[in-house]
Amino acid sequence: MTVAEQEALPTEGVPEADPQGRAASVVVRDCEGGEVELDPAVFAAPVKRGLHYDAVRQYMAGRRAGTHATKNRGLVAGGGRKPWRQKGTGNARVGSRRTPLWRGGGTVFGPQPRDYSYRLPGRMQRGALRSALSLCASEGRLRVFEDFSLEGPSTRAVVRRLEEWDANGGRVLIVETAPSDELYLSTRNLPTVEVVSVKALHCYEVLKAKTVLIRRSALAPLTEKLSEEGSSEAGSPEAGSS
Repeated sequence: MTVAEQEALPTEGVPEADPQGRAASVVVRDCEGGEVELDPAVFAAPVKRGLHYDAVRQYMAGRRAGTHATKNRGLVAGGGRKPWRQKGTGNARVGSRRTPLWRGGGTVFGPQPRDYSYRLPGRMQRGALRSALSLCASEGRLRVFEDFSLEGPSTRAVVRRLEEWDANGGRVLIVETAPSDELYLSTRNLPTVEVVSVKALHCYEVLKAKTVLIRRSALAPLTEKLSEEGSSEAGSPEAGSS
């Protein structure tokens, strides 16, 4: 395929650009009925399904317990005595009942406890999260809210507020700068509502949710975390020496 043919292919999730080459702005609905303009570098990035797969696979691998274990012939109980003498019985020679060839014997090359987690490069994780947020914004599943205004732990108040925002259908992801104790205690009994901070936000949680609610005060740190300029400055030698 030539370069011209590759450029002619449609790119999923890429916003239209103006004549100066800048990406178009992203506007999403506010829970109070208004509109919020978001950074197109984070919320209008190209949607890359391959990054989604890599990020979700790494996330699910890290959640595996890895406590599976089978017994080899050294761990199976019994078998301390030779079943029969070596010669003269007409049977095949055998030294222990714990042999893997017999029923109830040890297992050969069975699964043993291990750690399935592995590291995914930070640039891939940030790219996958940008892609997931851009997909939610393009599908209209991303909303911005001001505050839950909870005076104390109250699950009923949270459910009522989600109904007012028309966000009570399906799984809801609430992104906070730092989740308060009131919000955490109010949502822990709701199986379809998950509260996460900006630092712990992952691509898997965004893709799993039907509605993503981001607090207005969390937009700035989220944009700084996922912007290419902010990530490059954080990893530069000058930033580490300061």
